[in-house]
Amino acid sequence: MNLQQFRFVRETIRRNFNLTEAARSLFTSQPGVSKSILEFEDELGIKIFERHGKRIKGLTKPGAVVAQVIDRIMREVDNLKKVSDEFARRDEGGLVIACTHAQARYILPKVIPAFRERFPKVRVSLAEGNPPALAQMVLHEQADVAIATETLVHTQGLAALPVYSWEHIVVVRPDHPLAELTSQQAKNLTLAQVAQYPIVTYDRQFSGRCAIDEAFAAGAVTPDIVLEAIDADVIKTYVDVGLGIGIIAGMAFDPQRDKGLVGLPVGHLFGTHTTRVAIKSGVFLRDYVYVLLEMLASNLTREVVQEALEKSPQAEEPAIAR
Repeated sequence: MNLQQFRFVRETIRRNFNLTEAARSLFTSQPGVSKSILEFEDELGIKIFERHGKRIKGLTKPGAVVAQVIDRIMREVDNLKKVSDEFARRDEGGLVIACTHAQARYILPKVIPAFRERFPKVRVSLAEGNPPALAQMVLHEQADVAIATETLVHTQGLAALPVYSWEHIVVVRPDHPLAELTSQQAKNLTLAQVAQYPIVTYDRQFSGRCAIDEAFAAGAVTPDIVLEAIDADVIKTYVDVGLGIGIIAGMAFDPQRDKGLVGLPVGHLFGTHTTRVAIKSGVFLRDYVYVLLEMLASNLTREVVQEALEKSPQAEEPAIAR
C-alpha cells in the first residue's frame, strides 16, 4: 500500500464516489484511479466501496473504518509538510481564507494589509462562498481558516472561535417615511411596521437571514421580501433605486460611505449574531496562521486557539452505504 492509493480513496469519497471527478481533481486518469483502488482492496482483503456494476455507490462498513484511518494518515502527512515549511521557510508559504462576501468586503480589509506587511512572502488567497461550503473547504483542507456567521459552530471537526458580534440594521432612502426616525425611535420599531414595506435582504444562507425569518414567523408577521442577495452592496443598490427597504448586517453600513442612505438599528427585532473563525481539528497551524487569528480578534491568542483545537471533536465518519 502507498500514499497514492490513500489519496485516491480519500478523493473518491470527497467527490461523492465519482471516479471521473476524483481523477480530474488529482490530474490523473479514471482507469488508473479505479485500478489502484482495486489493488488496494485486494491487498487489504476487504471491499472499501459498495459497487453497482462499475459505479461506486458508497462505503462498506469496513470501508468507513478504512476511510477514517486514511484521513488521519493523510492529515499527519500534510502536518509533516507544514512542520517542514515552518522551520525551513518560516515566513513563507500560502494562506487560504474561506469567507463570505461580507467578511471579504468589510472585515478582512482591516486585517490583511497589516498581515501582508508582517508576512510579505506569504501568498494570501480569498475563497468566497456560502457558509456550508466554507466549512467543507476547511474540513477538506482546501482552506486554512473560514470566517462566517452561520454553520461553522455546528460543523463537527471544526473549532469555531468568536471574532465579533453584530446586529442587523434597516437601510432606507432619505425620502422614505422611516428615515424620519431617530436611532432611539428606531429601537421601538415593530415587525409589523417593518413589514409594511417591500424588503430587500440576504439569501437564506447568509448573514443571519434565518434569524430574520424566525423573528417574522414568531411574530406571525408575513414580510414582503421582493429580492434576496448574498451581497450587502447589492441590497443597498436596490434600496437606492426604490425597490424597498433593506435589512443588512450592521458592519455593512457606514454613514460616511453610504451617505445616500439612512441606517436604523433593529437588533431588538432580529437579535445579536456572532461571526466566527474556524480551523480544522488535528491540523498543524503555521505560526502566521496564529498571527492572523489574533489580528482578527485580540483574545484569540495561541493558547486560546490550541485549547479550542484540543477540545474540538473530530469529524464524523463518512456515510456507510446501505
